[in-house]
Amino acid sequence: MEKGTEKSIKRIVLIGAESTGKTELVERLSKHFETNFVPEYAREYIEKLNATYTYEDVEHIARKQIELEEKIYKKANKVLFYDTYLIITKIWFKLVFNKMPCWINQKIEDNNIDLFLLCNNDIQWIPDSVRENGGEMREKLLEIYKEELIQYKCNFKIVEGVGETRFNNALKLVNEFLDLKIGNSGKR
Repeated sequence: MEKGTEKSIKRIVLIGAESTGKTELVERLSKHFETNFVPEYAREYIEKLNATYTYEDVEHIARKQIELEEKIYKKANKVLFYDTYLIITKIWFKLVFNKMPCWINQKIEDNNIDLFLLCNNDIQWIPDSVRENGGEMREKLLEIYKEELIQYKCNFKIVEGVGETRFNNALKLVNEFLDLKIGNSGKR
């Protein structure tokens, strides 16, 4: 659904390297604003995969992520938060397979995202069964995502801090974007 149709939902994406608190932030922000969020399908898919993922798997993940967005958008209340976005998938394709489907760039260029919150790497990386990019690669990914956001001329802010400070910083950025007063319940 494009901006300006049926209802005007502000779209806010949490983006960043692995283990930067995106999922926790998206869940807490969604709860605060009494709305829904688009979960990260990749984690669910890869955790259930009984083999090494392939190019086709990642393309399936990208298409499914778009499907989820379209489905959940209809249920959102004034704002919709995303736990991931195609920019992350694009970089995944490039780093692992050195190629990507031609439709990805066009979909990103046509994006209707209102704000990206780029999560800084100031949270400790915690390994798990699907995370691949700790250490120096995590720092490189932060810079790559920042460069991509600039290249696509996306509106973005950087979220920093640990624990409750990180959430409060993200909340402040969202409130400023939505032109709400800090401490508001999130209702407009």
